[in-house]
Amino acid sequence: MANPIIGILRVKELRERIIFTLGMLVVFRIGAVFPIPGINVRELSRYFYDQINSGNPIVDYLDFFAGGAFSNFSVFMLGIMPYISMSIIMQLLLIVFPTLKKISQEDGGRKKIQKWQRYGTVLVCLIQSYAVTQYAQVISRSVDNLLNIGIVPFTLIAMLTVTTGTMFLMWMGEQITKRGVGNGISLLIFAGIVARLPQAVWELIDIMRKGDLNPVFVIIVFIMFVGVITLVIFEQQGQRKIPVNYAKRVVGRKMYGAQNTYIPFKINPSGVIPVIFASSILTFPLQIAQTVGGNLPWLARMAQVLSPRGTLYNVLYILLIIFFAYFYTQVSLNPIEIAKQIRENGGSIPGIRSEKIEEYLTKILNRIVLPGSMYLALIAVIPTFIQWAFKFPTSISYLMGGTSLLILVGVDLDTMSQIEGLLKMHHHEGLVKRGRLRGRNL
Repeated sequence: MANPIIGILRVKELRERIIFTLGMLVVFRIGAVFPIPGINVRELSRYFYDQINSGNPIVDYLDFFAGGAFSNFSVFMLGIMPYISMSIIMQLLLIVFPTLKKISQEDGGRKKIQKWQRYGTVLVCLIQSYAVTQYAQVISRSVDNLLNIGIVPFTLIAMLTVTTGTMFLMWMGEQITKRGVGNGISLLIFAGIVARLPQAVWELIDIMRKGDLNPVFVIIVFIMFVGVITLVIFEQQGQRKIPVNYAKRVVGRKMYGAQNTYIPFKINPSGVIPVIFASSILTFPLQIAQTVGGNLPWLARMAQVLSPRGTLYNVLYILLIIFFAYFYTQVSLNPIEIAKQIRENGGSIPGIRSEKIEEYLTKILNRIVLPGSMYLALIAVIPTFIQWAFKFPTSISYLMGGTSLLILVGVDLDTMSQIEGLLKMHHHEGLVKRGRLRGRNL
């Protein structure tokens, strides 16, 4: 029983959860291959092969977040990003409109907000799926026999199919969270990124064989890759502990003695959420501009300006990461609520007056979040630096740093921490020595 793998296989609950999660991920990868009705798969593959070889950054970017489903025009080509976009919009609405905030705090209010969020996801899917049909029409002008049916039937069928695919992915994510291991939505994104790794490695080897890339640059980037992974793990696990002392108190007929504990504030409380949110916000207008830009010249110019390799895109990307880091931290770790709970339970922070606890916690969080968000932003722009400095292909640089690296490491740590907790609950040894993994609240 000292082997954690054997412990996982012997615990029935954990074994069933892992099998269920793997089964859902297999369904997700199968769906990423099936094209929507009315598409000539052979001509589509030939077109996107030329686009990838010509270095179209927007195609590579959209295909990266869809796990290869975008270039296949599959039923899952939008991925889970519409749901994430609607989650951001709903969180902002809860802050802007106090009435919605009040509804969410009532009995059953959370389910009502989630229902509205699902309806909003359908609307976002319909908008993005219509943009996809317009993009298919633009491609069909340069590729003969791309569409096997008429424009109008293809538009209606594609919108219905793609929207249904995204809603099915949303349901799959919820089921993985409920009945599997890890956060379902994050695992779907994780699976899409991992599925691109073998192809990216093969492309890298092929480029090196042709002599288009210096092997020394590959070694330098690989060393950077390993170093950044190490720094990400330390950053995700780092904490600032705020000591809290509780006085003796009487509950019923029992007296509880004084207790000393601490509040663990992580260096990066929001994890990879700011990166996913920022990517989702920028992907939405980028996809609209790319797909409809052939019909509207100003949208074509917008797609060119918002290219992932461009300066404007990366500046907006950094600013959005910092903004969402502060935003998500305030939503998940509200200093006012924390201070209220400390006072109600008879607690105090050494050296801080009771009425100054909110101010003290806010100052600590601001000092933690600023360097944490800047660190996230620095890692997120690594692919752009790799492309500029070492002339790496877009598809490879996206997988060797930045967003993909943060998501891979963060989701892996979160999943391992949940497995660790389930093993400890069944009195088994953890995955690592002394079980020091901590969850990230994705």
